[in-house]
Amino acid sequence: MIADWEQLQTHILQFEQQGLVTRTFRRLDPERQQIIINAILDEAVDKGPTSLNIKRVAERAGVSVGSLYTYFGSRDGLLAFAVELCVQFMRDTFESYRPILVAMPLREALTAYLLGGMEWSEMQIGLVQFFARAAYHSDSQLSEQVVRPIATVLQAIVREMLFNAIERGEVRPDIDVEATTRVLNAMLIAIGDSFILSYLNTYFQVSDNTMPPERVLEAVVALVLQGIGTAA
Repeated sequence: MIADWEQLQTHILQFEQQGLVTRTFRRLDPERQQIIINAILDEAVDKGPTSLNIKRVAERAGVSVGSLYTYFGSRDGLLAFAVELCVQFMRDTFESYRPILVAMPLREALTAYLLGGMEWSEMQIGLVQFFARAAYHSDSQLSEQVVRPIATVLQAIVREMLFNAIERGEVRPDIDVEATTRVLNAMLIAIGDSFILSYLNTYFQVSDNTMPPERVLEAVVALVLQGIGTAA
């Protein structure tokens, strides 16, 4: 579920102005909006965003196909709404975390980055699964529309965390910040997504019954600080 209703309503109003949804949808009861949004995301996860079936969405939401056309205009309009909702909501959410993370000492920031991502993903499983379909299944259009905007925000946060850590004297000033940003960002994504997506964990073998996430997090932080920290 998308828990931040104020943020959601702001996006719906914006989407109405862009022609992605109609006034009829905006005026629906928030609970009904949430049911329809969840139905769209669930169908997109099951079938893939580009194979979204409007009849199945209607069945999941308990509304008529005609009602969905009234809300979104077309199947393509419904898909465009789902894509924009995913991107805008996730990007705004991650941007809201940026000031907190970059102000933290790097040790605490790295832990908060991963733990916070895990907690947020548990609350927003529909959005996470939608994004995962776009990120880990071959679809060039969705890669540009969905994955790149979110990935750009995540990389920018890691870059700023490193710059601030250098200014605080926690990280050596002679490191290649851009290269280190890319390596660290990729490592955090691989580890974080393995915690969230079981099929990735099957491949990366990050955690299991004998290796809890907390132990992995401690090793990640120690590895990073040993490699680029001023105490290394």
